[in-house]
Amino acid sequence: MSASVERQHEPMARHTSWRVGGPADRYFEPASREALADFVRGLPAHEPILWIGLGSNLLVRDGGVRGTVIGLHGALDALSAEDASVTAEAGVHCARLAKFATGRRLAGAGFFGGIPGTVGGALAMNAGAHGGETWNVVDAVEVMRRDGSTAWLPKSAFRYGYRHVEVPADVVGFIAARFTFAVDEDGTAEADMKAWLARRKATQPVGRPTAGSTFRNPPGDHAARLIEACGLKGHRIGGAEVSTLHANFIVTDETARAADVEQLIAHIRATVRTHTGIELEPEVRVVGDAS
Repeated sequence: MSASVERQHEPMARHTSWRVGGPADRYFEPASREALADFVRGLPAHEPILWIGLGSNLLVRDGGVRGTVIGLHGALDALSAEDASVTAEAGVHCARLAKFATGRRLAGAGFFGGIPGTVGGALAMNAGAHGGETWNVVDAVEVMRRDGSTAWLPKSAFRYGYRHVEVPADVVGFIAARFTFAVDEDGTAEADMKAWLARRKATQPVGRPTAGSTFRNPPGDHAARLIEACGLKGHRIGGAEVSTLHANFIVTDETARAADVEQLIAHIRATVRTHTGIELEPEVRVVGDAS
């Protein structure tokens, strides 16, 4: 990126993988770390800030987002490696991280290939795929504070669990992370990753507007199995539909509004609760005003 981008009333449908969402009061894409630090430092003390990558785990309501949205995908995108350690900035696509690490004969990074987002987003929600989770391979993370300063913090400074991370109160966003992987002694890591990606392509609506898995898997079960068992595959509300390929994915068409997606999420939860007694918890983050 040659220059920072700052726009008022930016439609968030341009920046979310569901391709829905109202305008952000202010939208900013930094040209560099320095530009990002200067921008954050200059914001009003109580300005709400929403950091996004690919917008792939995010539902922005039709009324839009008050405050500032900072988009990092394509901005902070450096990758480097030293021995079994890989450092990735927050805007790096997870699939790129997986390919980078396995190409250097490191094992344990392949699951990132199944995460449809950026490193920053994966850190924020402890994203996972194929049995792997982001924070299980984190060594340390670089964060930004409200005054624009940055610092590297050890993994022990954070509390995390299944699709959940608690950050220190003074942290406003992730800048980078250092991951530690195992050495791929038997040379199977790359083949395993390719097999996972082939399976994902065959079983998930890859290439369609979706936010990845809509719900967390409940203990001992799978959200997709429960949704399918309730006969909800293909169920539509407006321009949003439960995928006929994978029931834990909601896909949208060009007529969709964020309200369609949110209503479909509520309908799925209510139906599964009625038929099974299980309360599905959304994995996607819902932000903004309804109208």
